[in-house]
Amino acid sequence: MIISLIAAVTKNHVIGKNNDLPWHLPDDMKYFMQTTKAHHVIMGRKNYESIPEKFRPLPNRTNIVVTRQKDYPAPGCILVNSIEDGIAMARAAGETELFIIGGSEIYALGMPHADLLYLTEIDTTLDGDTYFPSFDKNEWEELSRKHHEVDARHAFAFDFVLYKQK
Repeated sequence: MIISLIAAVTKNHVIGKNNDLPWHLPDDMKYFMQTTKAHHVIMGRKNYESIPEKFRPLPNRTNIVVTRQKDYPAPGCILVNSIEDGIAMARAAGETELFIIGGSEIYALGMPHADLLYLTEIDTTLDGDTYFPSFDKNEWEELSRKHHEVDARHAFAFDFVLYKQK
């Protein structure tokens, strides 16, 4: 099973602010939905709570929420106590590619397990309170990069980048 991290990240590694995205990039959201569709996704409790209620659980995916709370209310989701338990559950279900979708702590815990990084590299620096973990780009091979210019719907240019662990 391939283990992938997927995130949108600014130049200063910001991935969130006040439990929300500090940008509006509809094509990135579409990319995320298409890439993770029909797969297991692992997220932390805070990330789960940041998803608008009408989109919870994320449709057409097996949603796994990592939380220490025993009776956490997450209808339609599988609750686990550790990222390793979530990975084991996806593997036992025959998943071909598991996506770790955040937040910061879950990305940091998932990084040692990751085979691929799907990063939307946003060409800006923004204030935030949640960050993607630092990683050594020398340990990753860039497999593809697709550029997206600023347009009427996107205030920032960005690149869809796929990295594979060397």
